[in-house]
Amino acid sequence: MSISIKKYTEKLKKLKTEDMYQNDFLITWDKTDDEIEAVFTVADVLRHLRENNTSTRIFDSGLAVSLFRDNSTRTRFSYASAANLLGLTVQDLDEGKSQIAHGETVRETANMISFMADVIGIRDDMYIGKGNTYMREVANAVRQGYEEGVLEQRPTLVSLQCDIDHPTQSMADMLHIIHHFGGVEKLKGKKIAMSWAYSPSYGKPLSVPQGVIGLMTRFGMDVYLAHPEGYGVMAETLDVAADNAKKSGGEFTVTNDMVEAFVDADIVYPKSWAPFAAMEKRTVLYENGDDTGIMQLEKELLIHNSYYKDWTCSEKMMELTKEGKALYMHCLPADISGVSCNEGEVDASVFDRYRQLLYKEAGYKPYIIAAMIFLAKCKNPDEMLAKLLTGGGIPRCL
Repeated sequence: MSISIKKYTEKLKKLKTEDMYQNDFLITWDKTDDEIEAVFTVADVLRHLRENNTSTRIFDSGLAVSLFRDNSTRTRFSYASAANLLGLTVQDLDEGKSQIAHGETVRETANMISFMADVIGIRDDMYIGKGNTYMREVANAVRQGYEEGVLEQRPTLVSLQCDIDHPTQSMADMLHIIHHFGGVEKLKGKKIAMSWAYSPSYGKPLSVPQGVIGLMTRFGMDVYLAHPEGYGVMAETLDVAADNAKKSGGEFTVTNDMVEAFVDADIVYPKSWAPFAAMEKRTVLYENGDDTGIMQLEKELLIHNSYYKDWTCSEKMMELTKEGKALYMHCLPADISGVSCNEGEVDASVFDRYRQLLYKEAGYKPYIIAAMIFLAKCKNPDEMLAKLLTGGGIPRCL
């Protein structure tokens, strides 16, 4: 075992992770500091092993069920990569081609897809009050199925984005920051601007900014949430961020001034999202099947967005950051001015300058998801990691 891997496994042994076993990963602020650190630790080890051509398969069979209720590229492929990394086969659940379309209950569907499933990944981020609630309903159904002897194993549920949080994204973002700045101990006092930015579309979920402020305030950072008036996020996530900042010795500030957020920032994360009140209204309209109302709401919001076209990550804005060299971040795809749209979230020159770093940021997500699954399935995760290396490790590619 290499010294670096031994260091990680020894650290993992000291962390309290027993409550992660046979459990789910839905929201980061439901997890303890030890559990968050354990995910980062396991993700780093898995990445190290794969980079060194060592197999990380802890399953020789089993399914990872995939249910995406919204479009996805990075998260969909990250989930598939994570499942494959651990030895699971991915099976997509297409609701339009299943009995769900004929009125099958959530409880019945959850059990029917879980006979040989070890993990269920769900993305349900479009409607306020719906996504996270649905995930918990699925989790409760499979837990009951397992306890009643219907299921041989209790599938772990991993949130691949809901209406409240995007845990796999914020955790990947955080691991990128940790490595970029040389360790978690280097982050205290660093300023990050999680800022709204203009987009020519209206319905982007709130879960990315909410996930960022809900996680990064745990590390003693100076976290700014910036948005125009009327573009606020869920009140409960503001409370979580404020409480985290207080506990970690950091700061949490909400401002309606993008410039204030960018001045001397070490990290900037300009990203569009829809106003919380508008997302609530849209949910009601969809529930009522009000297509006319939905079209009118979209029209109103696009007009409202256009009032704030100056909220963009331009070269001028980047000059305000720490030495003009803040780390630019985005969950992708970004709305790039002059490339993917006429006017958008970021100047093409800024995006191009950070392109490779953005790809690296995205590259942490498969390992984060794999680590979440690993910790839910391994009762003694440090021993399992050591076992993967027994005899120098089995080569991934012969």
